[in-house]
Amino acid sequence: MTHSHDDPRYAVHKTDEEWRQELDPMQYQVARHAATERAFTGKYWDHFKDGRYNCVGCGTPLFESGTKFDAGCGWPSYWEPVNSEVVERVRDVAHGMVRVEVRCSKCGSHLGHVFPDGPEPTGERFCINSAAIDFEAGKS
Repeated sequence: MTHSHDDPRYAVHKTDEEWRQELDPMQYQVARHAATERAFTGKYWDHFKDGRYNCVGCGTPLFESGTKFDAGCGWPSYWEPVNSEVVERVRDVAHGMVRVEVRCSKCGSHLGHVFPDGPEPTGERFCINSAAIDFEAGKS
């Protein structure tokens, strides 16, 4: 799945060349082409400092460190985003399964997927690629 740079649903518009220049190759493949980094390889899967995680594509704050938990899956996992407006949920039927893809609602970058097996209070697990987020210390 490739996101068009002129998709009217998103406030942030960049050409494919701009995305390629701003992101490293892994960030580009994950954020713009819905690739998935290998489990236990991303820089944030076992990262538990205080702060917040922002979209690599546009800087929008997405997740607070206080909602991060160790799901044992090898990717950063959160039980909720900073608010319901920052992420877009998209039905994903690729790879022979039905999942809910999570994208940044401002720039359309692919973040990961959300599953109904997380802890309380939400019962959700936002399974996010490290390559799709940047950590900002102490903002939590």
